[in-house]
Amino acid sequence: MQKVIQRATTARKQAQKKIYRAQQAVKVVDRQQVLRQRKDYNRALITGLKESRDARWEDWEKGSLAPMRHVGPDATRYGAVDVSLMHPRPSPSTSAGKRSCSPKETESVLFGVGIRARSMKSLRSTWRVRLSLSRMSTWCAEVTVPEFAKISMGITTDTVAQGMPVSMNDIRHVVALEMEDGTKDHIVQHAYGGPPYLERSHDSKLPRFSRYIAGLDIEIPWPAEEPPHAEVAECDTRGNEVADVSWVPSMDESPFPSSVIDELRNKYSRFRTRHDPEYVKEKVMEEYRQEYLKSQSLLTPKGEKKLATANASMASKLAKLDANGNVVMDKETNDFISRFMGMNATKSSKSANSQASA
Repeated sequence: MQKVIQRATTARKQAQKKIYRAQQAVKVVDRQQVLRQRKDYNRALITGLKESRDARWEDWEKGSLAPMRHVGPDATRYGAVDVSLMHPRPSPSTSAGKRSCSPKETESVLFGVGIRARSMKSLRSTWRVRLSLSRMSTWCAEVTVPEFAKISMGITTDTVAQGMPVSMNDIRHVVALEMEDGTKDHIVQHAYGGPPYLERSHDSKLPRFSRYIAGLDIEIPWPAEEPPHAEVAECDTRGNEVADVSWVPSMDESPFPSSVIDELRNKYSRFRTRHDPEYVKEKVMEEYRQEYLKSQSLLTPKGEKKLATANASMASKLAKLDANGNVVMDKETNDFISRFMGMNATKSSKSANSQASA
């Protein structure tokens, strides 16, 4: 069971690594696309400025002899904007997690050039990644159509009218504040978010924090949201039908079946202090089986002879030991030691007598 758990853990880690590598590959592709769009955007700006500067210089230098650029082969593209300018540079990733206090739909805004919009409903789209928006009715320009777009989209003209993106930095929120002489509109330069945090439904598009005017600490209320309209079909289950509590947990009953608990607690773990009787019985039989296999001899006749010789040699060695584990000497060794010690004693006595007589 431990090996099964280890294999499952290894497979999970490998899957996580695979997902991480795939995400990193997607990020690399997105980063390359962002760099390509930024390069095209900058090149379009530089090219447009250079052509305009050269045209103004030529008009000033040649005067009435300057060429008429609104006629000729490029007459249909005269004054049109490059399509690359439709994709402004993305905002840095550091601003992705910041609180957005920008105005929402149905709120009054003011463009940086002084064009007043009563609400943001007329805005066609808002790009959160690029921190820009487009306004078809006010911020419109003629955009050149590439050749591949003509073929794929079936456009016959060289230019089309498109709403140009406007940076959120050029838009200001207009808030109506009550003053002593009545209600007046005020332009909010900076706003910040803070407590209290409101409770929103799961399908709400508004943030939970409250927004305030920086410096004055006056709260800017969020616009009212309309509840989403959901169509109910015959196969749908209504919430009031399944909202009743049909099961109440009890302390006298197990929260899960025994099989689920065994899966969660690892039924066959060696660190478990309590096991099922069937599991204990199987483990005891397994130990008996291992002891029986160890007692069996699986040797060849030559190996059995060597084993018998080794056992006999070991038995003879053990027979020569006493109760304390010391080796017991035989009679011949004892006689030799006694004769040797007697000869040494005789020699020592003779040498002592000769020294005394001298």
